Amino acid sequence: MRLFIGLDVPYEISRNLDLLLQLLKPTADIHWSPMSNLHITTKFIGEWPEDRLPDLKSALQTIPRPGHLNIAIRGIGWFPNPHQPRILYAGIQAAPVLDQLAANTNAACQTLGIAAEHKPFTPHLTLARIKQSGDLFPLKKAIAGIPSADFGAFTAKNFHLYLSRPTPAGSLYTKLATYPLEAS
Repeated sequence: MRLFIGLDVPYEISRNLDLLLQLLKPTADIHWSPMSNLHITTKFIGEWPEDRLPDLKSALQTIPRPGHLNIAIRGIGWFPNPHQPRILYAGIQAAPVLDQLAANTNAACQTLGIAAEHKPFTPHLTLARIKQSGDLFPLKKAIAGIPSADFGAFTAKNFHLYLSRPTPAGSLYTKLATYPLEAS
């Protein structure tokens, strides 16, 4: 099973980003993310044995609850940089408790032997993956002409454990468990 942990993005944000992608898609032949797959990853797990799924679910239950998270989707950027881009993303602005949630998730997963993240947590929404170099000038020009890169804000109330299954059309994500961000 290929797993990750993350936060959902509400329909209104997806709709705003879908309008952006309708403008950008004709400008570059790259692998665009389906809007149904938008999420904020807090921990990528990777392959995990199905018979140990209950252990993982129990460990995630122990994560301290930071309360609801206010998140804004603003800005467009490139990983690792605009000169050698591999990812086109929408930026995330949130209180430091989002970073703490990612750190706590990482720590809970480590107790099960899941490798720790060593890179700093950089929340983002992946809009496209760039697998081969090509002419991105038209895409960069279209992005520069966007009047606003503010795609909306929302309050996250839960985080989720997702299963990722590859399909010919891209990955298909299924929620396996949901955890409230506020203690009950």
